[in-house]
Amino acid sequence: MARYTGASCRLCRREGMKLFLKGDRCYTDKCAFVRRSYAPGQHGASKKKLSNYGVQLREKQKAKRIYGVLEGQFRTYYEKAERMRGITGENLLKLLEMRLDNVMFRLGYGASRTEARQLVTHGHFLVNGKKVDIPSYKVSVNDVLAVCESSKATEKFKTFAENPKPLPKWISANPENFEGKIVAEPAREDIEVPVNETLIVELYSK
Repeated sequence: MARYTGASCRLCRREGMKLFLKGDRCYTDKCAFVRRSYAPGQHGASKKKLSNYGVQLREKQKAKRIYGVLEGQFRTYYEKAERMRGITGENLLKLLEMRLDNVMFRLGYGASRTEARQLVTHGHFLVNGKKVDIPSYKVSVNDVLAVCESSKATEKFKTFAENPKPLPKWISANPENFEGKIVAEPAREDIEVPVNETLIVELYSK
């Protein structure tokens, strides 16, 4: 299963903003973007004006990096969003939001999407009573998500349960039972990511 294995902080610096890819570290003075808020590389500190294409490309790269998907996967999501009814850009974000790794992150199981992805691949979660270890698995409305019985006793998951996150409207949770449920499809206003999906659609429409 392909994934990005380079330095996460380098990605934030390249996009010129915090993408919160390393969880709690991003909120401290150790964050590389705080210390060096310019792009990586020899000429990173020099300011360059982006063309329209450059602006669109950066928006696509930002979305890819926030959700932790590679180019081929992202293109597949876009093509699927294009075939769906509704607004293509919003459909794209909806598909990304309903990935299992993102949903578990939204439920508070992981300080970052990267950590949530790792927990998924290690087989800690159930979807409708069946173990699923595929981060890109698409959840559906009324799916019930739970922590495996053997994982509930671990200190990590006890900490998650004791410190629940604020949830988006389309997810409900029962932290005491280590469970969550998809109650609706996410609306655009419920997807709090700093991405202008219209620019991504413009890029792929060329």
